[in-house]
Amino acid sequence: MPEVREMRPRLIVIGLLPLALAACMSAHPPLGLPDASVIGFDGHEAIPPDCAALDQPATLIDAGHARPGMAFGCATYTNLAAMLARPADLVQPQPYAGAEASMASSAVRRFEENRIKQPNVTSTTARTGQ
Repeated sequence: MPEVREMRPRLIVIGLLPLALAACMSAHPPLGLPDASVIGFDGHEAIPPDCAALDQPATLIDAGHARPGMAFGCATYTNLAAMLARPADLVQPQPYAGAEASMASSAVRRFEENRIKQPNVTSTTARTGQ
């Protein structure tokens, strides 16, 4: 069973990774950069931020000419607004139900016993117009 012993630290790291990511994602953006509150909601869909309002002028000069400003976070939050499956979560998110410990422990046990379940074979591509 030396292989299992070698994998145990990796499993611990994988198990703790979501906690570390949650801590990173819940922190406020540094240096006055925008946060997700710049995404609006009109009752039906997410509204991307106004990039002009996020524009920060450049403080650098290149060959005597001022460099263009940068709208930090504009592309990120515009993409996020386009990808939201349930935009109402911006205003009233669903409560987190928590993780199911029995499901996680059974997955680890199957891994240790080399009884890994293979994922279902699915396809995300669809042919239309045929």
